[in-house]
Amino acid sequence: MESRPALSETQPELSWRAQAWRYALALAISAAVWQSVAVAEWREHPALFTTELTLGCAAFVLVWFRRSAPVPIALAIAAMSALSGLAAGPATLAAVSVATRRNFWQVVIVGAANFAAAQTYTSIAPIEDNDPVITTLVNLAVNTGMMGWGLYIGSRREVMWNLRTRAERAEREQELRVAQARLTERAQIAREMHDVLAHRITQVSMQAGALAFREDLDGDRLREGLGQIQGQANDALHELRGVLGVLREDDPGPPTARPQPTYDDITPLVEEARSLGLDIAWSDEVDPATAVPVATGRTVYRIVQEGITNVRKHAPGSVVAIRATGDPASGITVVLANPLDGAPTAAPGSGLGLVGLRERAELRGGRLDQRTDGSTFVLEAWLPWTA
Repeated sequence: MESRPALSETQPELSWRAQAWRYALALAISAAVWQSVAVAEWREHPALFTTELTLGCAAFVLVWFRRSAPVPIALAIAAMSALSGLAAGPATLAAVSVATRRNFWQVVIVGAANFAAAQTYTSIAPIEDNDPVITTLVNLAVNTGMMGWGLYIGSRREVMWNLRTRAERAEREQELRVAQARLTERAQIAREMHDVLAHRITQVSMQAGALAFREDLDGDRLREGLGQIQGQANDALHELRGVLGVLREDDPGPPTARPQPTYDDITPLVEEARSLGLDIAWSDEVDPATAVPVATGRTVYRIVQEGITNVRKHAPGSVVAIRATGDPASGITVVLANPLDGAPTAAPGSGLGLVGLRERAELRGGRLDQRTDGSTFVLEAWLPWTA
């Protein structure tokens, strides 16, 4: 259950316009009460007329400060209204102001004081045909309605405050969710960029290193090697543009992003690695009866891509065995194994490739493990079919 807000949070600011219409209403109430006896008092009771006028003016001044000391001021004006019908308007304004605070005992005390003051005034004022029973019932109804109206205003202010607070909270929560979504999207883009660039730049680094090592190449073969490096660099740029294409959704020009890789793209990836001199034994034993879901296939593709990149970096010249098995019931398992007898290349590594793959697999509800079996490094991942 939510706690009630502080009074300072629900009370509106009293601008000059707000004060003006409140004073106008109070003046109308005072005029309605006093006009029935003002002429008679002027002719027959000049002392009472002067008293009413003096106390009424004082009440209009005092009610200006009603928010600084609500209950004492309301009781003081109620006492004035016992001898002055002209103070009835300020008394009503002060009493309603107290009632908006929704404090039970304050409402009872101020309401009772105003009822007693009304009873006193109707008994001493020169009112014609004054029936005590009817007057008492009218005073009771008017004061009850007056305090009830104040309670309603206070309740409505709290309801409006709660609605505004909830709307502001919902807006802040929405902003937090949007910010979190952006962070998640950036993390996904960062993982894609790492997977794409690490694979391609490793190929470029290895080919450049091979050309630098060879001193017996003629011009044609050197140009061929440089062309391959250029092609790998261009492929890296194209794939990077594809990853970043999601950031250009508002670009009115033609889309630059190409489709993200799927499971069917693993075979071309293996063939490309073979064409660049890597010895790969690829075994695809995934159930062909049902197409691998796009998200699952993309994750498997990135795992295989990172495994090939790591072999190039840390065990060049080794034979890497890649085996994928699975079906809709058991999920997909992919295992990459290579001996640890190769000399690592000079290609730099961030050390975050396997960390990123593990995060990617866990986000899809799977797992990724690495281990060493004797002299063989094994990378094994499992993903649910509908990851």
